[in-house]
Amino acid sequence: MTADAIVVGAGIVGAAVAAELAARGMMVEVLDAHGIGGGTTAAGMGHIVVMNETPAEFALARYSRELWLALAPQLRNADAFSRCGTLWVAADDEEWQAACALHHTFATHQVSSQLLDQQALRECEPALASSMSGGLLVEDDSIVYAPRAAQWLLTQSLGARNIRVRTDAEVVAAYARTVTLADGSCIAADCVIVANGLDAKRLVPSLPLEPKKGHLLITDRYPRFISHQLLELGYIKSAHQTQGTSVAFNAQPRPTGQLLLGSSRQFETTDAAVDLPVLAQMLARCARYLPALSQLNGVRAWTGFRGATPDGLPLIGRVGRKGLSDAPDAASVWVATGHEGLGVTTSLATAKLLAAQILGSDAEIDALPYRVDRFEAGLSNA
Repeated sequence: MTADAIVVGAGIVGAAVAAELAARGMMVEVLDAHGIGGGTTAAGMGHIVVMNETPAEFALARYSRELWLALAPQLRNADAFSRCGTLWVAADDEEWQAACALHHTFATHQVSSQLLDQQALRECEPALASSMSGGLLVEDDSIVYAPRAAQWLLTQSLGARNIRVRTDAEVVAAYARTVTLADGSCIAADCVIVANGLDAKRLVPSLPLEPKKGHLLITDRYPRFISHQLLELGYIKSAHQTQGTSVAFNAQPRPTGQLLLGSSRQFETTDAAVDLPVLAQMLARCARYLPALSQLNGVRAWTGFRGATPDGLPLIGRVGRKGLSDAPDAASVWVATGHEGLGVTTSLATAKLLAAQILGSDAEIDALPYRVDRFEAGLSNA
């Protein structure tokens, strides 16, 4: 197969990009040093959620959630897609007011949500602490097992027949129309897309990416302990911190009956070891919202690294010349990275936006807020 495009990275973002380009008729070669759906994709929660920290984040997340909901009927049981909804929990009156404001914003933009007072919250999720003031239920938010979904995109999606995957291929250099592998060989294509998360910075050193370390813990099986993805309303503030260590309550009911618990954020570390004090702080935060957690058995804890940009938005587009080398065609390398904790949520929309730029077609939403050249003064991706 002669490739029209090379995608570096077989995580959920790289898989989505490859599937989208292949569905549009391109022959795509996907290269990864490990396996499909590894790295950050395997380490995350697989939450598909509409977030509203900025208008650009909201637009990308809402659009991508629509794409996930449309795709869901084609997914397999093994992909573990579930429209469980997100329940934003208000711990006090101030957070209840924040829930009301979020409800108003969602209503303005035709995103369905439902305010729950204290009694309705208890009826919806009895395991929550009785002191909670209320909540906001976003019914169409979902979860998916992202490593398996990435595999489906690459092998069973509409364009899968146009995709070839190599999982023994470590890319050490990326140029406009070629990549160099660790064994010294080169592979050529009409365009190269770097979509391998934090490792993108190794290939494109100018990318403004910073690692954010996070912890997760999964419990034994406790069916129906909770029914919705539960998040504290303070999560948004925690998710966009730019320094220090923070934790926030985040609990997900897995289709297996297990609970997946998060979350934490740490800066200025690339140590993948579980930090026991941070894990303890995270679990204590969770127990404030779900008091019975202290009676459950934890099975495994692990960490992962989110790739974060200074403004919290992903990098979707072409890299300017200063981002790579002095090669005449260096400006033709494309990137899709920097999604931080929203890679699963926004993967499908990222693929649509990048494909539209590569092929010169129209996109459903404005791609400008996510373009790489917003950090490259004087350069243009036009």
